Amino acid sequence: MCGIIGIIAHEPVNQALYDGLTVLQHRGQDAAGIVTSDGRKLYLRRENGLVKDVFQERHMRMLQGTMGVGHVRYPTAGSSSSAEAQPFYVNSPYGISLAHNGNLTNAHILRKELYRQDRRQINTESDSEILLNVFAQELLRQDALHVTPDDIFSAVSGVHKRCKGAYAVVAMLTRDGLVGFRDPNGIRPLVYGMRESAKGKEFMLASESVALDALGFNLVRDIEPGEAIFIGSDGQVFTRQCADNPRYSTCIFEYVYFARPDSIIDNVFVHKARMRMGRKMAERVMREWPEHDIDVVIPIPDTSRTSALEMAYTLGVQYREGFIKNRYIGRTFIMPGQAKRKKSVRQKLNPLGLEFKGKNVMLVDDSIVRGTTSGEIVQMARDAGAKKVYFASASPAIKYPNIYGIDMPAAKELIAHDRTEQQVAEAIGVDRLVYLPLDDLIAAVSKGNPRLKNFDCSVFTGCYVTGETADYFTELEALRNDEEKTRRENDMAAIDICDSA
Repeated sequence: MCGIIGIIAHEPVNQALYDGLTVLQHRGQDAAGIVTSDGRKLYLRRENGLVKDVFQERHMRMLQGTMGVGHVRYPTAGSSSSAEAQPFYVNSPYGISLAHNGNLTNAHILRKELYRQDRRQINTESDSEILLNVFAQELLRQDALHVTPDDIFSAVSGVHKRCKGAYAVVAMLTRDGLVGFRDPNGIRPLVYGMRESAKGKEFMLASESVALDALGFNLVRDIEPGEAIFIGSDGQVFTRQCADNPRYSTCIFEYVYFARPDSIIDNVFVHKARMRMGRKMAERVMREWPEHDIDVVIPIPDTSRTSALEMAYTLGVQYREGFIKNRYIGRTFIMPGQAKRKKSVRQKLNPLGLEFKGKNVMLVDDSIVRGTTSGEIVQMARDAGAKKVYFASASPAIKYPNIYGIDMPAAKELIAHDRTEQQVAEAIGVDRLVYLPLDDLIAAVSKGNPRLKNFDCSVFTGCYVTGETADYFTELEALRNDEEKTRRENDMAAIDICDSA
C-alpha cells in the first residue's frame, strides 16, 4: 500500500507535491520521493524516511518545474533499500517517471519477459520498476516521435494485457504531460481533480480525495477500473477505457483501515461507511447478546473511532477515549518481528486508568491481524482495572494474506487462520469477541454507491479476483514470514554498517 500523487500546473509544483504527500503519509512511512519536470529535464529526490525528513530546503529548491509526481512507500515483500524508493525513471521512450500503488502478482514472469523479449534489465526487486518498464515497452511499440493520446491509451491497453494484480499508477512524460491509470478490477484507488488559477486550469491525480482537498483542488471523479487519463502539458484532458472486461472489485480494506475518514473512494464517503460498520456491529450485539452488560465503548485509536462512536450511540452506552496515543510510532502490523511489534504497542498507547477501573469495557478496533497488538491492548485494559474486557472488530476475521499491496503476513501468522471465533477470543484474552459479518461490511460500504456490487474481500474469504495458483502463495509465504523479514532486516543493517565504515 502506497500513496501516489501527480500535479500539472502553471507555477512550480514542488511545494504542492510535498504538501500532498504529507496528507498521504498514512499510506506509507518507509520512503518518499518526488520527481519534477521543467519540460526539458527531470529533477529527482527520493530516500527512505518520512516526507518531512526526506525533503530539506536544498532538495526543494532543486525540484524545479510545473509538473511532477510524488510517492510515499509502504514496503511489502520486497526490500526496504532506498534504491527501491519511488518514483522510478526510464529514459526511453520520451523519459518516463512512474509511481505505483499496489502489487503485481505475475512480476516474476514479467521480469523474465522484459529481459528475454524486450531486452530490458530490471535493477531492483520492486514490481513497480517492472510495471514502469512494461508501460515503457508498450509505449515504444507505438513508434512515434511525438506521443499522442491514442499512443498512451494503446500502451495502457498493452499493460492491462500483460500485468496481473493491483495497480494504480501516476506517470509523467518529461515533455508531454501526466498519465494515470487503474487496473481492470479497480483494486487500488485513484482520483483526479481540477482547480482554477489566475493562469488557467491546473490538474491533480492522487490516491485519495483528501489530498485534493488539502491543496484546493475540486474532486472531478474517480478513475474507473481499467481507465486511463492523459493530461497534456497544454492542459488538455483525455480519458479512455483501456481494458476489455473492467469491473469494480475495490479493496474493501481501504474503507476498513487504510483510507483517511475524510476521503471519498469510488464515490463512497469513508467516514459514513465506518459509521455504518459501527451501527451494524451494535445490531449484531443486540441481536445475539441482548442481555449484554457493556458499561463503556472505547476505541483503539485512530481508525476505529468513527465505528466505535456509532456503536456506542446505537447501543445506548457511554463512549470514552481510554487510550492516549503517541503519534510518533508507526503502524505496528507493518513492523517485522514479534518482539519489536510488542514493544511498539506499549510505546504507542497508554491507558487512562479512570476509564477502565471497575468497568465492563467493549474495545473496538478496525481489524485483528496477527493478534499481537490486540492481545497486548487487552492486557493493558485489564492492568488498568477493567472488570471484563470485550472486543469488537469492524471487519470479519482475517484468515488469508493480502496479495494486492498490503503487507499482511503469511496465512499461518494470522491469528484467525484455522481458528474459530471463540479460539481467537481465548488467544487474545477477551471475555467475548464480536466480528462484523462480511455481508454487513459489504452492505455498510456499498450503500454509499450502488454500483459497487463486488469487492476484493480476499483476506476474509481466500477468493482472489486475479485467480492466483497455489505456487504463488507458497512463494509469498516464504517472503512474508517473520523469520524471512528479520533476516532481510539484518542484511540491510549489515550493508548500512559497511557503507558507513
